[in-house]
This record gives sequence, C-alpha cells and structure tokens, in this order.
Amino acid sequence: MNATLRHAVAATALAACLAVPVFAAEPPDAQIDFGAFAPSDSGGEFVEVHIRSNLIAMAARLAEKAEPEVAQLIRGLQLIRVNVISLDDKNRAEMEQRVKTIRADLDARGWERIVTVQNPKEDVGVYLKLRGDEAIEGLVVTVIGDAKEAVLVNIVGNLKPEKLAMIGERFHIEHLKKLGPVAEPPKAN
Repeated sequence: MNATLRHAVAATALAACLAVPVFAAEPPDAQIDFGAFAPSDSGGEFVEVHIRSNLIAMAARLAEKAEPEVAQLIRGLQLIRVNVISLDDKNRAEMEQRVKTIRADLDARGWERIVTVQNPKEDVGVYLKLRGDEAIEGLVVTVIGDAKEAVLVNIVGNLKPEKLAMIGERFHIEHLKKLGPVAEPPKAN
C-alpha cells in the first residue's frame, strides 16, 4: 500500500474514532434544556435533581430483588431532572416567561401536550414525546403554582405506558394509573 493511501486510511480511521464520542455525547432528543437556575432572593425552596444513566443503572441493580418491575422500569431511563424554584416578586415574571418559552419549544418540536391546567391556583403543562404507539421517549412537566414555586421535570428513556400504570397502581399514584392498562405481574410457577 502506498504512503498516501496509508495516510488516508489512517486519517479516516482516526476521524471515525474521534466521531464516536461526539455522537455519544449528544443529549437524547427528549432531553430538554431548562437552563440554569439560582435560588430566589427570598431564600425559599430550591431543589435541583439531575440523575444520569450511570446512577440510574445502579438504582436498578439495587431495586432488582425487592421490586423487579420497578427495576425494569428504571433500566429504561436515561435521565431524570427536577427543578423546584421558590418564586418571589423578583423572579416570578422571568420564570413564567421561561416556562412559556419551554412550552412553545415543546409544541414546535412536536411533543404532545396531554395535560393543561390553568386556574388562579396553578398553571400546569404536561408533555410527552412518543415513539410511535409503543413507548414514551420523554416526559416534561411544567408548573407555576400559587404556592409560590415553579416546578420543572424532564424524564428521558424508554417508558412503556403499562409499566407506568403498574407503578402507579403499586404506589397509589393516581395520575400514573391512568396512563395505560395495568400489566399483570408474571405468576410464580
């Protein structure tokens, strides 16, 4: 093989090796960037939870023996992000605008809005990113509450509605129960 061809093959192989981590580092399509948050000046509640796939896999292994169905659901997750920000006079308008922008982005990207609640006590939007009729790729919940807080949730993964309903049934979470028919757990032989 001549030197030019060897260099071309080597450069192509090097480029392919370098490209793999770039593609792997890209966030999943259902991951939503809410931006960065800071606690309110009034010093109210401020919560940030950001759990990625490696910690989720560890949690699935820990839950395997006691709750195999829960472990199976957890294994399908890639990311969990929860933000709770107390609202005061200084940050309320900015948070309301941010939530409005997030919702408009979700609508533009083809997410399905499955819950809208707007009343004097709360403003809620729940969105799903579906993979056909088989699974949910992403879930986003946005809440501006009269209780003086904003809540933003993003869950990314391979979520089967019947599995979510089963978890809702087991842990008495009414909103999850309504997502699909409850799958019967396997019977012991």
